Amino acid sequence: MVFLSIPNGTTLSIDVNPNTTTISAFEQLVHRRTNVPQPLLRYSIRAQNPSRVFHDSLLLSDLGVCRFSTVIIHVPLLGGDEGALPPRFPEEPVIWITVARLEEADGHTAMVWNTIEMCVETLQRGGVVIDRECWINAARVCERGRYVVTCKAIIKNFIGIGVDEEDRKRTWLADAEMSKKRGFIETARAIYEHSLTVFLNKKSIWLKAALLEKSHGSRASLDALLRKAVTNVPQAEILWLMGAKEKLLAGDVTAGRAILQEACGVIPNSAEIWLAAFKLEYENKEMERARMLLAKARERVESERVWMKSAIVERELGNVEEERRLIDEGLKQFPTFFKFWLMLVQLEERFNNLEQAKKACESGLKHCPNCIPLWISYANLEERVNELNKAREILITARKKNPYVADLWLAAVRVELRHDNRGEAENLLSKALQECPKSGILLAADIEMATRSQRKTKSMDAMKKCFRDPHVTAAVAKLFWQEKKKAILAKCLAREPKRGEKWQAISKAVENAHQPTEVILNKVFIALSKEEKAT
Repeated sequence: MVFLSIPNGTTLSIDVNPNTTTISAFEQLVHRRTNVPQPLLRYSIRAQNPSRVFHDSLLLSDLGVCRFSTVIIHVPLLGGDEGALPPRFPEEPVIWITVARLEEADGHTAMVWNTIEMCVETLQRGGVVIDRECWINAARVCERGRYVVTCKAIIKNFIGIGVDEEDRKRTWLADAEMSKKRGFIETARAIYEHSLTVFLNKKSIWLKAALLEKSHGSRASLDALLRKAVTNVPQAEILWLMGAKEKLLAGDVTAGRAILQEACGVIPNSAEIWLAAFKLEYENKEMERARMLLAKARERVESERVWMKSAIVERELGNVEEERRLIDEGLKQFPTFFKFWLMLVQLEERFNNLEQAKKACESGLKHCPNCIPLWISYANLEERVNELNKAREILITARKKNPYVADLWLAAVRVELRHDNRGEAENLLSKALQECPKSGILLAADIEMATRSQRKTKSMDAMKKCFRDPHVTAAVAKLFWQEKKKAILAKCLAREPKRGEKWQAISKAVENAHQPTEVILNKVFIALSKEEKAT
């Protein structure tokens, strides 16, 4: 027999043998007699034995309890009727969290969930105001301490408190995003997991959860989540595509193909799915499979991209007649898709049918008057057939119909440069920059056309106007490279190089016997560049 003293001053006798009774069995007996939750009992007993490692098979005698001993329960029970067992449970959150963490440390996962659920019930029954933000922070603290189960239990039980039903999705996603930004990945994962139990068919939540797993999880966890996602939201093509892409990135082409085949069956009218399946076969040089997929896609979906890819495959295989047929059929179905007109122009140009190519440009511009590449192609054709004046007229017409387009101005500048009309080119560029003062592509051309003394000033001005523009950045980088190259050449020439593996091989060649040092040095640079590319 063991005596039990509880906080309301009552002493109970429990008929147990300390030498054969485990701590777990003792807790169950006490719980049945007093209604004190087992987690709180364990918390009390652990507090009296801080150095002891607890497990369910631990005997009472291992804790120093013998027959007729009195076990004092130090659970902080609060108020209530002294005749009731127990009066009320603690309303201090730290106690509950501590109990849950102790249970998790002992490997009692189920008890962690029970403890936090009991905590919520106790706080709500006691009329305690629950601050969900504080509890989310408590979950983050648990994550930092590697108490992941406690973190998840807190999120599940407290994340929805005080949130209106119509605001739940937005609020929870914001909570998850904030946790992710602050580095609390398990908390964010727990929020997404709970959100998906409420919003099982919301594609956006599945996608965000998948992106979290992609950046912070494993391939296995991501694959499992995406499989659940497409099961619950089968019409979300982006989830199918993501799953297939992850398989391909892992080098598993067969699994990627299987996912896309399944997706084609589930969403037969999705052009994106069909094109992804085609791309997989195309990039793995399975051309016949690629052709078959595109043929099926043309039957099932109305997509200009499917017809365009079909023509591209035939072009690569050298099937000119089939390529032409597909382009013509594509133009009948999608006459305003400018890429078909460009492909037709390129097809005629490949066989030097320049007049037919011009007619294709004219027809295309009737359907696509705002297609800049088509205007530029038309001007280039006229330049080849009728020289400069006709090309100028076309580009002037294009600029009238499409004002403030930098590419049209640049095309006009380049036409003049190809005919050595530098003055006219500079005049056009000046007008272009007045109309498009912040065009990176025009500012880059201005740098390249500038004299050596003007380049630095123009580069600085361009960087101020378009600091992050790729065209300007490339033009300035090219300028530095050219200056560095000249500096290296100058240093090499000053030293009059006579040794070196590449130098000897090139300088001793018969054809270079009487070449000056600068010529041989340039040949050495070319040889080194080729070797670098080969490696």
